[in-house]
Amino acid sequence: MFLFFIILLLIGSSCREKEKLEKRQQPNIIWLMAEDISLDLECYGMKGVKTPALNKMAQEGVMFTNAFCTNSICSPSRSAMMTGVHQLKINAQHHRSNRDVVLPEPYKPFTYWLREAGYTCILGHHGVMKKGRKIDVNFKFEQTGPWDGKNRFGIFDKLDTFEVSDQPFFAQIQLVATHRGEWWDKVREESAHPVNPDSVELPPYFADDPVIRLDWAKYLDQMEYIDNEVAMIFAELEEKGMAENTIVIFIGDNGRCNVLGKGYLHDPGIHIPLIVKWPKGLSEGQVRTDVVSSTDITATILDVAGAEMPEYLTGKSFLKNDFKRDEVYAARDLWDEIMEKSRCVTNGKWEYIRNDKPEIPYDAHQAYLEFYRPAVHVMRALNAENKLNKAQAFFFQKSKPQEELYNLENDPFELINLAEDPSYKSILDSMRIKTQKYDHQMEPVNSVFHPVHPESVDVLNWVKKEKPVLYEEMRNGVEIGFSTLAGEYSREKSK
Repeated sequence: MFLFFIILLLIGSSCREKEKLEKRQQPNIIWLMAEDISLDLECYGMKGVKTPALNKMAQEGVMFTNAFCTNSICSPSRSAMMTGVHQLKINAQHHRSNRDVVLPEPYKPFTYWLREAGYTCILGHHGVMKKGRKIDVNFKFEQTGPWDGKNRFGIFDKLDTFEVSDQPFFAQIQLVATHRGEWWDKVREESAHPVNPDSVELPPYFADDPVIRLDWAKYLDQMEYIDNEVAMIFAELEEKGMAENTIVIFIGDNGRCNVLGKGYLHDPGIHIPLIVKWPKGLSEGQVRTDVVSSTDITATILDVAGAEMPEYLTGKSFLKNDFKRDEVYAARDLWDEIMEKSRCVTNGKWEYIRNDKPEIPYDAHQAYLEFYRPAVHVMRALNAENKLNKAQAFFFQKSKPQEELYNLENDPFELINLAEDPSYKSILDSMRIKTQKYDHQMEPVNSVFHPVHPESVDVLNWVKKEKPVLYEEMRNGVEIGFSTLAGEYSREKSK
């Protein structure tokens, strides 16, 4: 009997050791999510910017050149990535809406499945700007705690630090600097080598104006700032001896915050950087041109973690040998006070956009964007004086085309809409049918709609009335400080 008891103890101990070994062998995963950036890194060919850490990451990992998000605005895009399901399918397509609505069954945040597989899920990082804790999804959630989808809605286990004892861990870290904010000027002032406005290369649909060049240079300053943050995180992994078995994924959550970028379905709004480094599991120096959706990143994380991959995922693991995606289906819906409805399909070679509300112009004078678009203000004034060329004036037309078709290989800046050219009718018909197919496939599970009133509308009206001098400065391309003014407005209102 005693011998039998000893054998049982040894078997139990062996099982526990085996379980510990398996857990140690599971890779750690870090998802670095930079806000509001297109392919504007040095390793993607952007002029005027230096991103040595991301260059190194690309050289030592895999750089994807045809990755696209499913919505060009942060919260719908993040809702899709947090679940691995297109935001339309889970009725999370409207920006900052449904925050009190429970995610319908069977859908769950992908961290639920990671935790089931033994992962510690971490949000944020102690060393990045504002701690990097942004979640921003359009369903009911809490930062930390358990998830049952009924009474408990925690998405992560802990905040800000990853330790050896947390292994295997998943960390989601937001890099906020590239998001428009009042810190842009400070970052530029403190930079050892601020980007020279004369060295930048503007897309041809921008007017070449000193204000616009400076704004673009400031944007690239932020890119260099987050590059330093990426270097810091890699250094920490090395110091803690976890670099070899940690997968680091770098992406943008949506495109750059500028003309035809964030908020629009044109290529700068949905075409995002994607770089993956995993010393233990991926060969160095790969450049992949296959089409990837942002929801594929979620599926890939579950795959490499050995976690369950629920059938409802619309993403696929891009590390599987049989991975193939023909195109990405993206959508634009509510953003603050502007109720839009546009759909698109892109395959990296052709992009089709269907505007279901063509009467809403691209320059819709959205309140929040008035505070954060120097280029729009400058070009709006030039357009009124008939000083823009055709490519630059496109954004300021009084209505949108009902359909748009672009040959991205011959026309990467999407200057020539081929939708009305009869010689491209077969391609137009094909892309239109594909878009309609996805409309049906991604039909929302319900029609619940709980929007919130955007504070920016009230702040803009208050600035126009109470601070006309500041308002005129804004119209001349000066960023007058939305956050500061919103705080001042709130204090005035509460008196």
